[in-house]
Amino acid sequence: MAWEKGAPSSTKFLPTCMPLEPGTIEVPITTATSLIPLSTPATAAAAAAAAAVAAAAAASAPPHNPRERKLRSAVWNDFSKQRRSDGTCVAICNHCQKQLTASSRSGTTHLRNHLAICLSTKPRPGPGRRKKLVVRRLLVPAHSRKHGANTVVTTDGDDTNACAADSTPVVPFDQDASQQDLARMIVRHGYRFSMVDDVGFRTFVHNLQPQFKMAPYDAVKADCMRIYDNTKLKLQGCLRKLPSRVSLSVDTWRSSTGTEYICLTCHFIEQPAGCTEWKLRKKILNFIHVESGLNPELTSKRILEKIHEWGLHKKLTSIVLDNCTAGDMVGQEIIRILNLKGLLLLKGELFLVRSCAHVLNLTVQESLEQAVEMTSRVRACIQYVKFSQDRFARFQKYAKQSGLAQKPLILDSPNNWTTTYSMFDSACHYQDVFGRLAEWDPEFPGLLNPKDWADVKALTDILDVLYHTMEKFPATENPTANLCFNELCGIHYLLKTWCTSPSPVVAAVASQMLLKLETYWDLTKTLMAITSILDPRYKMKSIEYFFKQMYSTDTFEAKSRTDEIRKTFINLYNEYAVQSAGSSKNPAVLCYAGNSGLGGGSGTGSGTNYNNRLEESKTFSRITLSDARRGLDQYIQESSTGQSLKTDLDMYLEEPVYRTKEEGAEFDILGWWRSFSAKYPVLSCMARDMLAIPVSIVPLDGDARLLNEYLSTMDSSTVQGLICAQDWLRDEPDVVDGVHGTAASVPSTNADDSPVNVQALDYSASPK
Repeated sequence: MAWEKGAPSSTKFLPTCMPLEPGTIEVPITTATSLIPLSTPATAAAAAAAAAVAAAAAASAPPHNPRERKLRSAVWNDFSKQRRSDGTCVAICNHCQKQLTASSRSGTTHLRNHLAICLSTKPRPGPGRRKKLVVRRLLVPAHSRKHGANTVVTTDGDDTNACAADSTPVVPFDQDASQQDLARMIVRHGYRFSMVDDVGFRTFVHNLQPQFKMAPYDAVKADCMRIYDNTKLKLQGCLRKLPSRVSLSVDTWRSSTGTEYICLTCHFIEQPAGCTEWKLRKKILNFIHVESGLNPELTSKRILEKIHEWGLHKKLTSIVLDNCTAGDMVGQEIIRILNLKGLLLLKGELFLVRSCAHVLNLTVQESLEQAVEMTSRVRACIQYVKFSQDRFARFQKYAKQSGLAQKPLILDSPNNWTTTYSMFDSACHYQDVFGRLAEWDPEFPGLLNPKDWADVKALTDILDVLYHTMEKFPATENPTANLCFNELCGIHYLLKTWCTSPSPVVAAVASQMLLKLETYWDLTKTLMAITSILDPRYKMKSIEYFFKQMYSTDTFEAKSRTDEIRKTFINLYNEYAVQSAGSSKNPAVLCYAGNSGLGGGSGTGSGTNYNNRLEESKTFSRITLSDARRGLDQYIQESSTGQSLKTDLDMYLEEPVYRTKEEGAEFDILGWWRSFSAKYPVLSCMARDMLAIPVSIVPLDGDARLLNEYLSTMDSSTVQGLICAQDWLRDEPDVVDGVHGTAASVPSTNADDSPVNVQALDYSASPK
C-alpha cells in the first residue's frame, strides 16, 4: 500500500465530523504510534507529537452513531478493522498481523484471498491437523427464503454494496432440508442406502459442512419412501385433472432371485403450466410384484386394480402388452371387463396395440429360420478366425494388405436378430479377406462360395432396411404414433419385391417375413392408419397410395381396405364429437357436431338431431346461458337454406395437405395441432389422444428385464418406491451449479430414453 511504502511525513488530523464505524477498534493513546505512517522518523519527539494529535482527535470525535452500517461479512471474524489517523481504514489480520486496506469501496475479496494464503502457509497446530476457515451462513428473514432452497450464496464484495446489487437471499444451514436433499440424491441416481455408512462419503460431507449430522440407514430409507408417497399424491392429482386420455404400456421384469414384476407406464400429451406447447410425457405408475406363473386372468385383475387406483379407468385410449407374458390374453380380459361399463372407444376395437418395433422384431426373428444353414456357415467362418490370436492377427494382416478399413468382426447371439445382421455386415465387409484366407490357410474350411456370398449380401440388405427402421424410433425426440404407418407400408412393399428374388434363400426369407408382417401388423394396422390421417402432411393420401401399391393385383381389395379405414375413422370422430359436445369445457365444438362424411359436409338435419339429442339429456334446472346461445346457433342452422354445415373433419380433409418449408425438415406434429386446436376443436382432442399411443417403442432384448443385485435383495414395496420415485423426479425443477433449471438439463450417464426402457431405469445396471 502507498502509505506503507512512503507516505508523507506530515500528520493529518481526523475530521471532527467523522464517526467511528461500529466494530472499529478505538486506539488508545499508548498505541497510537502504531498507526503513524512508516516513513515518519522514529524519534521520541515525533512519537509524542503523534500521540498528542491522536489524543486530541479522539477527544474531539463525535459520539458513536448508531445508524452506521454493521460489519456483516464472516471475514471480519479473522480481521480487526481500525481507522488510521488520516481517516482511512485498515484491516489487520488476526493471524499474521498484516495490514490491508478496508475502505468501503474495496470490498472483502482481497481479505478472503489473503486468508486463503495466510492459513495455508501458517504452521499447523498439531500433527494431522489443519486450520479451517468456516464461512458462516447469515440468517435472513424466513419470508425471503425460497421453499426447499438449499443454495448458499456468499458475497465477495463489500457486504452493503453486494446486498444492494444482488437480491439473492443467503440461506442458512438447514439440517432437515439437507437430509431431504440427500434422500432425493439417492433416489434420483440409484445410490445405495448404505452409502451413508461409507467412511469416504461421511468424511467428504463433514469437510463440506461440519454442521450436517449424517442420518442412519433406516432414516434415509424412510426419507426416500416419504418422497415416493408425496410425489405419488402430486402425480395422482395431475393425472386426474388431465383433460386428455392416456395410453398404457406393460413390461415384465425379473430380479436375480427370480421374483417377477410388472412395470405399468402411462403415456399422454399435456400442456404444462406456463407453456404454450404440447409435450409427450410418460410416467411409471407402478412396479408390481406378481407371483410366478400368474395366469392371464389374475394378471389383468392386478393391472385393473392399479388403473382404478390412479383414477384412469375412464380415460384409457389403448394398452401395449408386447413385453408382458401372455399379453394377448391379458389384453382381451381387460377389454372384456372395461367394455361391460362402456369405458372404451369403439368398444375396444383400438384398445389392444402392438408396437411397430415389436412387429418388426417378431417378423424378422421367426423368418430367419429359413436361412439357418447359411447363418451357421457365416458364424463358423468367424469362429475359425477368432479361435486364436495367431489366426486373428493373420486375418488383420490380410485385411490391411487389402486396404480395408478396420471394422469389428462380430459373432451373433442366436436369439437376437440384430446381432445376426451385424455379423452378416462385418462378414461381407471382409469377404475378400475370407477368400484370401481360404487360399493361404489349408486348414480354413471353404464354407462359402461366390453365390453364397451374394445371398449373404442380399440378406444383409434386407436386414439393413429393417434394422435402421427400428433404430429410427428411439432417435426421434418425440416418437409419436404417426411415424409408423408409412414405414411399415414401405417395408411391406419391399418384401413383396424381394419375394421374387432369383435366390431361393432370399425369396424364402422374404416370403416368410411378408406373411409374419401381415399377421402381426393386422392388430395395429387400423390404429396406425388413423394416426397417419391425423398427420396434416398426408391425411388420406398415404393410405390411398400405399394400399394401391400393397394390393396392386386386386383393385377391389385396395378400395375395400381404404373404405374400412375411412369408416373406422369417422366412427371414432363421432364418438369424440359427442363427448366434446357434452363437455362444459368445449361448448364451441357443438356447432361442428354431426355425422360426418369425408367427401363433404353433412346436412343441417343431422346437426339439428344431434343438438336435440344433447338437449334431451339435460334437465330444466341445468339450462344455462350457453344453452340459450346454442339455441340461436340451432335456429341459424335450420333457417339457413342452401347452406351446409361442415364439421372440422370435413374442413380438415378438404384442405390441401400441409407442406413443410424445407424438404426433409423435422415436422412438429404436436405443435401443429396445438396451433390449430381452435380451428379443429374435435379433431385436435382426437389427435392429442391418438398420437400419444406408444406404437414406436423399442422391444426388450429378452423376455424380461433384470433388476440389479442391490434391488433384488429388497422387499417389493421398496423396489416400487425407488423405481417410481426415480422416474417422477426427473421432470422436477432442480438447482445445478447455482442455476435453476429442470432435471432434464442434468447430464445423465444413460442416454437411452426410449419409452419401453422407462428412462433406462438406472436400477437395471450394476449397483453403484
